[in-house]
Amino acid sequence: MTRIGILGGGQLAQMLTQAAISLGLETVIFERSPDSPAGRLTQHEIVGPWDDGATLARFATCCDCVTLENEFVDAGVLAWLEDYGLPVYPSAITLASIQDKLVQKNRIAAAGLPVPAYRAVATPAEVLEAAAALGWPLVLKARRDGYDGYGNATLRSERDLGPAWERLARNGRALLVEAFVPFTNELAVMVVRGRDGATRAYPVVETVQQNHICHVVRAPAPLPPALTEQAASLAVRAVEAVDGVGIFGVELFLLADDRVLYNEMAPRPHNSGHYTIEACVTSQFENHLRAVLGWPLGDTAMRSPAAVMVNLLGGRDGASNPQALRQALAVPGAHLHLYGKREVRVGRKMGHVTALGPSLAAAESTARAAAALVQLTG
Repeated sequence: MTRIGILGGGQLAQMLTQAAISLGLETVIFERSPDSPAGRLTQHEIVGPWDDGATLARFATCCDCVTLENEFVDAGVLAWLEDYGLPVYPSAITLASIQDKLVQKNRIAAAGLPVPAYRAVATPAEVLEAAAALGWPLVLKARRDGYDGYGNATLRSERDLGPAWERLARNGRALLVEAFVPFTNELAVMVVRGRDGATRAYPVVETVQQNHICHVVRAPAPLPPALTEQAASLAVRAVEAVDGVGIFGVELFLLADDRVLYNEMAPRPHNSGHYTIEACVTSQFENHLRAVLGWPLGDTAMRSPAAVMVNLLGGRDGASNPQALRQALAVPGAHLHLYGKREVRVGRKMGHVTALGPSLAAAESTARAAAALVQLTG
């Protein structure tokens, strides 16, 4: 039986494992700490540092192909696995061009795609120089290992700079700054690309963010066809620019003048694509597995006119409630997912709810009704 090695054991690896089971595949989870959500679903779990040679070698001997569920693993680890002789997707070169956001922006801009104005900053004084050139507000970002708002800060004036710099530059972390984009909508597109270069885009979706964390995903985005085509084309070109193989989440900005700008890319399954589990012919997780194995890609079309996903985010810290879904399960048409995380933290993604419907309004009403009944903490 083919074994897919996955670097990371969180909810994305969990849902990849669920898709793998349906395809007759096994997964090998390599996570830095024990008792991960994905590790509980497989007989093949390896725990230890990703860059430990002996542990990495043990992982390699268990796998026929390797992928990842997050971009925190260093590209050098993927290069080691490639040298060992394993197919690794996304490749070390692709990951290296994405996991540092400055390198990523340089790569995308060099491909001729529109991006916000940006520059590297090494000191608070350089942020002020950027503000003089780009104007306030600015967005200060960690170049690596930032997600769900933990690596971003919006600077509306010089007063915001000190606390943001102290938080984001801790331990010498490299930063960049971007011009704030006065967008009208935030969009996202899941793009799957096979080993042979065959590429398919899922429907363009609208994402609703609060404090840099995704709360709601509406599929398809309520846009004219010309804008949908523009967004999908930009997303596909971005994945091609990094020679991506697998599923990629591409985040975009829509401006008032109907221009679409590139924001960021994730080389893995993405929160904005979770709706595909119920709403599309082939989920993002199944298509990722198909792509990295060199199998034919699945149909990305939606099964219903509309779908809405609502994230289940921690409202306060505490132990997870084992009965969290009980009341929400009574809502007709709601599809509920919990990620099996033992501890709830404020803003932590604990699960999601998806609903299908004849319209976005109908689907969102169902999804929100169910989400409101989930009691994450005991």
